[in-house]
Amino acid sequence: MPASYAYLGPEGTFTEVALRTLPETATRELIPYVSVQSALDAVRAGEAEAAFVPIENSVEGGITTTLDELVAGAPLMIYREVLLSITFALLVRPGTKLSDIKTVSAHPAAQPQVRNWLKNNLPDAHWESAASNADAARLVQEGQYDAAFAGEFAAARYGLEALETGIHDAENAQTRFVLVGRPARPAAPTGADKTSVVLWQRDDHPGGLRDLLGEFATRGINLMLLQSRPTGAGIGNYCFCIDAEGHISDRRVAETLMGLKRICLEVRFLGSYPRADLGVEDVRAPRQGTSDEEFVAASDWVARCQDGRF
Repeated sequence: MPASYAYLGPEGTFTEVALRTLPETATRELIPYVSVQSALDAVRAGEAEAAFVPIENSVEGGITTTLDELVAGAPLMIYREVLLSITFALLVRPGTKLSDIKTVSAHPAAQPQVRNWLKNNLPDAHWESAASNADAARLVQEGQYDAAFAGEFAAARYGLEALETGIHDAENAQTRFVLVGRPARPAAPTGADKTSVVLWQRDDHPGGLRDLLGEFATRGINLMLLQSRPTGAGIGNYCFCIDAEGHISDRRVAETLMGLKRICLEVRFLGSYPRADLGVEDVRAPRQGTSDEEFVAASDWVARCQDGRF
């Protein structure tokens, strides 16, 4: 396996900035790819050890391109996550004034984060989507568009200047990125972990989603992401992408996954990995009756009953 990480490129993306916060990147070759799909396909094909891609932002929720790629195709697994605070700069070719801007470009996930700024400052500018914010900067450099929303750090890389900085509609906006590799044994639990799965219902029936969520609720597991995605099998056919507290080695999480496996058509395990938003000291204690010790005690009690020792 090559000692390389693929990431959503080109150079100068927020993805690259977030990736470089991982200590192990000092010993890896970092290779930009033109899309989330191509970065993940590089892992599936054995061309890269792992891929680093955006998966969620605090303004619009899950990034559908990444979720759909994890739902479909050969299974992959999440090993790490990184949170990055996001503010945009309006990058232009030197000498460009605000009144000169007729076209702007960025990744589609950026648009909801700058929509109000655009309405107030460039109401007549035409939006064009790009494969990434850095790619939008490259297209501005080449003269295809007048301006790009990207990180201010990308200006020097593409010979542009930041006409405006600190652009964001929502305060404290963040994007979550994940390091994705081929399936293997999950890392040991840290005490502040997250488990991600995709669920497919056996059939469409009243209370179907409630049944799935009940497996988590009865074991005291909090959800951090719940997003439906079309399966491609017709209108009304959806699967559910879920992030939940805990690690697969926790008894309450393992029993939840067993319950889901019994009632779902399919369950895709996407990994258990350390949370980036909380340390161990910040994690709430399990609700009464859902700790590992209580699961073990209950299991021992059933065994004693089976042996006539109750």
